[in-house]
Amino acid sequence: MDTALPTNKEFNFATGELLLVNKPYKWTSFDVVGKLRNSFKPLKLKVGHAGTLDPLATGLLIICTGKMTKQIDTFQAEEKEYTGTMILGATTPSYDMETAVEETFSTSNLSDEAIRNACEQFTGDIQQYPPAHSAIKIDGERLYEKARRGEEVELKLRNVTITSFEITRIALPEVDFRVVCSKGTYIRSLVHDFGKALNNGAYLSKLTRTRSGNFKLEDAWEVMDLVTVIKEKK
Repeated sequence: MDTALPTNKEFNFATGELLLVNKPYKWTSFDVVGKLRNSFKPLKLKVGHAGTLDPLATGLLIICTGKMTKQIDTFQAEEKEYTGTMILGATTPSYDMETAVEETFSTSNLSDEAIRNACEQFTGDIQQYPPAHSAIKIDGERLYEKARRGEEVELKLRNVTITSFEITRIALPEVDFRVVCSKGTYIRSLVHDFGKALNNGAYLSKLTRTRSGNFKLEDAWEVMDLVTVIKEKK
């Protein structure tokens, strides 16, 4: 990650700035917003993000300040690109590493060809259920809060578009991939469904958002580097 981004730029945070940030592992998207908002004090500015990343994911988070927050919905609607790693031969309730493995499968019958070919059925306009452990609200409460209490909820299918889904490395049980998709796509659900398509199991072990619209991760700030610049420039 290039942290040596130009610091001689003139910022006007109150009028509105779009800031690209590399969300750290295990930080929530709100953690990033909170850290940046605190760095503006004593100024009181609107700060928001355009597209949530799960705590266990890393990568590009678009942060908007001031009047730029009015454009968050526009930025959030843009196409996204991710790279990641899935583990075949097992499933977890959260579809990622947040929860423990609940079921295991043999991967001895999985060929590289079968794994690569399985991508085809997930390319184009598809439907998927969101994970029970997700931030979607039902009756004013996050799904993951209900899931952690063991409550069952009725999940609704969502229409999403997968423009590209390719396998970039196979070293069972690990499989690396790259996905280009529409707003609202749950990569955890895609990975879970991918395992089912192979009559096996799969969960997400690593995920990085590399692009959102025309904005790229390679142009993003590390959080604490940006905090330092904000404190110098405000």
